[in-house]
Amino acid sequence: MTVRVTTLIENTAGWVNVLGEWGLSMLVQTDDCTFLSDTGTSGATAHNARSLGVSLRDVEVVVFSHGHFDHTGGLLDILPLIHKPVDVMGHPDIWSRKYAYHPGHKVCGYNTESDYEFIGIPYAREQAEKWGARFVIGSEPVWLSDTVVTSGEVPMRTEYETIDPMLKVLVDGEYRPDPLADDQSVFIKTEKGLVAVLGCAHRGMINHLMRGLELTGLERVYAVIGGTHLGPASRDRIQKTIHELKRMEVQLVAASHCTGLKAASALEHEFGDSFLFNNSGTCITL
Repeated sequence: MTVRVTTLIENTAGWVNVLGEWGLSMLVQTDDCTFLSDTGTSGATAHNARSLGVSLRDVEVVVFSHGHFDHTGGLLDILPLIHKPVDVMGHPDIWSRKYAYHPGHKVCGYNTESDYEFIGIPYAREQAEKWGARFVIGSEPVWLSDTVVTSGEVPMRTEYETIDPMLKVLVDGEYRPDPLADDQSVFIKTEKGLVAVLGCAHRGMINHLMRGLELTGLERVYAVIGGTHLGPASRDRIQKTIHELKRMEVQLVAASHCTGLKAASALEHEFGDSFLFNNSGTCITL
């Protein structure tokens, strides 16, 4: 089994003529499946695919890890590069009215108009369908091939992994905590163990990995690639996460996007050459 992951967009650029932006999109190619995990924030994802010489014509499915703009916003620019109608998979809650709560938030010293910032999908479903998106909505795991499966809803198992309280959903005119039920990832079965492709892991990186082991029947995690949402995490949570990653015998941590410099530094310190900051333009072959 060969797994090839090309990071089309991430917060930082790692190559000439490649853009970085707040967001994430990864092209994943295995022996029996080619899928796109998220689409980034804007047309920068499509720009990077062209700059890298990466063809998206073989993409069989696009998987939305969750309904935030920085993982879904680039879809309209990506669809023409796929050159055919394509399934876009996601949880029903991807279409929820999602917000970030920033009390007293200022930008460059100036007060913003509202403490609540809309961070949901920035286009209408019909708009994407016009360009060839066929939305496949569900909350259960879906096997994309014999070796590739989506997580579906991820159970909250660990006591130290919690959902960021700044994330809200607007329901009946009221801002409520967003349970991020739509937060999912994709798992790949390999001879060396589980390869986990994470979007943001809002429900906890370790909770996602436990889900992957459960679904695939594997006993160890070989590689974790993508967003970990450890940026806002406490040092205690970061250390407990590292402890579990070692217990799971993880051989590669390729972190992106919402990991944050503090957590990335801690991971690099603990994993050494087994850690990679996975930025725009990075290609990983396992």
